[in-house]
Amino acid sequence: MPQADFEVIEPQWPAGHGVRSLCSTRAGGVSQPPWDRLNLGDHVGDDPAAVAANRQAYVRRLGVRPVFLRQVHGADCVQLRADTPDGTQADACYTRERGLACTIMVADCLPVLFADLRGGLVAAAHAGWRGLLGQHGQGVLESVMRVMDPAHTVAWLGPCIGPQAFEVGPEVLRAYTAHDAQCAARFTACASGKWLADLAGLTRDRLQALGLDPQRVHGNDGSPGWCTVTQASRFFSHRRDRVSGRLAASVWLA
Repeated sequence: MPQADFEVIEPQWPAGHGVRSLCSTRAGGVSQPPWDRLNLGDHVGDDPAAVAANRQAYVRRLGVRPVFLRQVHGADCVQLRADTPDGTQADACYTRERGLACTIMVADCLPVLFADLRGGLVAAAHAGWRGLLGQHGQGVLESVMRVMDPAHTVAWLGPCIGPQAFEVGPEVLRAYTAHDAQCAARFTACASGKWLADLAGLTRDRLQALGLDPQRVHGNDGSPGWCTVTQASRFFSHRRDRVSGRLAASVWLA
């Protein structure tokens, strides 16, 4: 099975010496439509041999081992160790060990990478609207920040469904504003009676509420180039295609 070179996004963020990160796109890889081409998800119906080849290529590009979680749109955060297996159930992870990449797979949800500027600690989170919201104001970002010091943390937001494409029902607006009325500013009314939600904006607001300086949050600013739905040649999107591959974003200690 031939292996094509593939494009990656190299995050532009001041993560500090010894921290490395990248985010895949759909370009390259060997998966056939509708998972074409660099699908890294083994749970979406793709040929297992193609997924294995794509993951091997991704590992070679990283130079370390990515741990692929079983993400369930929850808020659990696990510590990665050398013996942590792929398929561990969680929606966030952190590690102090070298040779392991905290890795999040997405196809519309938002991957969030974290680094401690003092070195020695990195983390990653899967921020869909459910995991971001959590219960009683405690979601996946709160779980990560229990192990990170906001005074010394930087974050990078990867591609996700954009505010021009993320249509949600009024129950989602109610769920967010029940915890924080100011969240309403991140929703725009549609003629259909539904709302357009700004997932990256909601995440930035939540990170700021958790003590992160907004100047230390980098990456996705909600502009069209980051949108997984509208940038079809570059990104997978479950909302757009229903049957879709998965991107991955990773951060590790080099």
